[in-house]
Amino acid sequence: MRKLIVCNIVSLDGFFSGPGGDVMVMPFDDGFSDYNAERLRAADTLLLGRTSYEAFRSYWPVIAEDESQPAVEREISRLNAAIEKVVVSNGLKPDEVEGWGPTRVVRRADAHAEVATLKKRPGLEILVFGSHLLWNDLLANGLVDELHFMIGAGVVGEGVRAFETRPPGSLRLLDTRTFNGSSLLLARYAVER
Repeated sequence: MRKLIVCNIVSLDGFFSGPGGDVMVMPFDDGFSDYNAERLRAADTLLLGRTSYEAFRSYWPVIAEDESQPAVEREISRLNAAIEKVVVSNGLKPDEVEGWGPTRVVRRADAHAEVATLKKRPGLEILVFGSHLLWNDLLANGLVDELHFMIGAGVVGEGVRAFETRPPGSLRLLDTRTFNGSSLLLARYAVER
């Protein structure tokens, strides 16, 4: 069975984003992109909510050919374009996701069944970036296998907390990791049911 892995940055004080949902206040540094590229290489499906999908689509496509961008950012752009993207949204129509690689829309009411089906199919990992409401819902409903949090050396103070509710089971630490030249600490947890 394939794993569904949620991978996100969180502040030292446990926020997913700052006031007004501003993700740019998060403590990003070089380790963030390095790990995201690593995760994308190990996945063949990217599961996104509408807001994250639209933000990614507005940012990533042009990066692949931008020589002023670091090589890892250009690689992430290419990987994002190539990977199958499943967008959970009631508002997006299928024709609104055309033109950025293989992408399809799943309605919220069908999301749990779709994710369960995806997990049973052969393939690589299913990855969730961003998509705060989506991954919290999937976690509460027992569909997330691992949480990979990159904990940054920054205190946001207010904003959107990482967790909307307690997970239905316990979390078991798999490992921790640091990155050269980075202040991020990666903490990987298995979600035990």
